Amino acid sequence: MFENKLYSNFDDGRLTTGFGIKLVASHDIVALAKTAGYDTIFLDLQHSTISVSDAGSLCSASLLAGITPFVRVPTQCGSGYVQRILDGGAMGIAFPKINTVEEAEEAIMATKFPPRGNRSHTSIMPHFESQHVGPKDMVEQLDQSGSVVIILVETLECLDNVNAIARMDGVDALMVSATDLSLELGVLGDWDHKRFADALMAVAMAASDCGKIFGITGLYTRPDICDNAIQCLGARYIVGNYDIGLLAMGMRKDMAQLNAVDYPTKELKKEAKK
Repeated sequence: MFENKLYSNFDDGRLTTGFGIKLVASHDIVALAKTAGYDTIFLDLQHSTISVSDAGSLCSASLLAGITPFVRVPTQCGSGYVQRILDGGAMGIAFPKINTVEEAEEAIMATKFPPRGNRSHTSIMPHFESQHVGPKDMVEQLDQSGSVVIILVETLECLDNVNAIARMDGVDALMVSATDLSLELGVLGDWDHKRFADALMAVAMAASDCGKIFGITGLYTRPDICDNAIQCLGARYIVGNYDIGLLAMGMRKDMAQLNAVDYPTKELKKEAKK
């Protein structure tokens, strides 16, 4: 089975980086992510119109490129939807709007095979380069490293229950979804506010106490906070910017450069015609 870089990096004490995708469904975006040096893609199906089919193609392309694919699914999408995303090549699912232990249990059940979960078995899988693998070996390998459960901490209720959720067998990572969590805290985008800092600390401690991976997404413009989270709070998974954000920044920069050009005056245009 393809390597799960989140697990291997975590075991080695190294940081895992992620590139967000919510706009581009072409395989070219995966090639660009590989060239840039990202460890994972973080495919957002909660806030995009990317189809399940395109998600499967992107995940398969990522596996072949040596990049671990994770997918953020829509809120309360159901176990059938999760099954299709995993069968399409995702090596983990990020679950939004998880508030309680019971909801986290539903996420685990949808992701893991029996006896821990209720995921059903299929035969040929992209995780194994579409080679035949015995059902027992396939189930064991996918449960161990091909079906990461990432709980997105983005509500006050989840924050209140984060220690209990972190203790659950089957929860692999706690990831702060910065924008949504700051919105719930009443400090939207105020990354220096004490409430947000305290929330980061609470999630980091819950993850550390239970040996789970602590991650962050949404802090695209504050590398200083990410650096502090890595150095002081033990964060080991950081999702960087998304394709649409990087494209927008690049376009603004390009337009600024074009606007800085001294355009010819009418007199110069007349001289040029002569």
